[in-house]
Amino acid sequence: MEQIVILSGKGGTGKTTVAAALAHLFSQEGRVVLADADVDAPNLEIILRPEPGEPQAFIGGELARIDAERCTGCNRCAEVCRFDAVNVADGRYSVEPLSCEGCGACATQCPAGAIEMVDRRSGYWYRSETRFGPFIHARLEPGEANSGKLVSQVRAASLETAAETRADWILVDGSPGIGCPVIAAITGMDLALLVAEPTLSGWHDLERAIAVARHFGTPCAVCINKADINAGMTARIEAQCRVSGIPVLARLPYDETAVSAMRALRAVTEMPATPLTAAIEALYPSLKSSIEQPKRKGTAA
Repeated sequence: MEQIVILSGKGGTGKTTVAAALAHLFSQEGRVVLADADVDAPNLEIILRPEPGEPQAFIGGELARIDAERCTGCNRCAEVCRFDAVNVADGRYSVEPLSCEGCGACATQCPAGAIEMVDRRSGYWYRSETRFGPFIHARLEPGEANSGKLVSQVRAASLETAAETRADWILVDGSPGIGCPVIAAITGMDLALLVAEPTLSGWHDLERAIAVARHFGTPCAVCINKADINAGMTARIEAQCRVSGIPVLARLPYDETAVSAMRALRAVTEMPATPLTAAIEALYPSLKSSIEQPKRKGTAA
């Protein structure tokens, strides 16, 4: 079983468009488990249109809760709270959930023992079904933290589902940027496919994504989306990738088929043939070879 994560150093590069198309192509050749690791703003489900499974609560941490009957109103909790999470109204003390960081200082300092730390439900994760295969996805509640922890839950559920279904592939649509969700998604992967756009900011963000992949020892490859809108920057990205020893697996042309596919809630490769669909279909075998090549070298060694 091979694991691939699709990332980008920034949002809006076409990462989910590529992920949905590869999900379609992988499903035609073998068993694939799909996952969306962008738990703050998941959108792969828009194209996959899953039959949602039973929601599973995600416990992201702890939350302080004040027992009004035991509270003596000493104000010690408000004094020690560094996040101004303790509210006082008409002599009654309560905790504002959005402000509470779950540090437990108030519970430790309360002389009456009126404060307890309880599990904090920060979101839900799902094991759903799609036309391409099982789909693990999640949604973090607005204002909640620990997105990296929720991505780790998505990864664990993906591995469990892959073992149950004897899947050949796990394909993960990651989040943009280089923060905690990306770190949780990229570790332990066989390959990170980095989708870039040919702009100056796109190149700088790609550099950051490459640095993260290398830090965690994850092999990476690059796909340049809308490569024909700026030939000079595309050539610069390719040259820098050659110097860094990173393969550029595809140069996808600008094509309004991507917009039409999104409107139709379909993967690009489910649409009538265009230069874009042909380029993504050519990316598929290159992606497989990029994973198999280092393993062949390791076997030969």
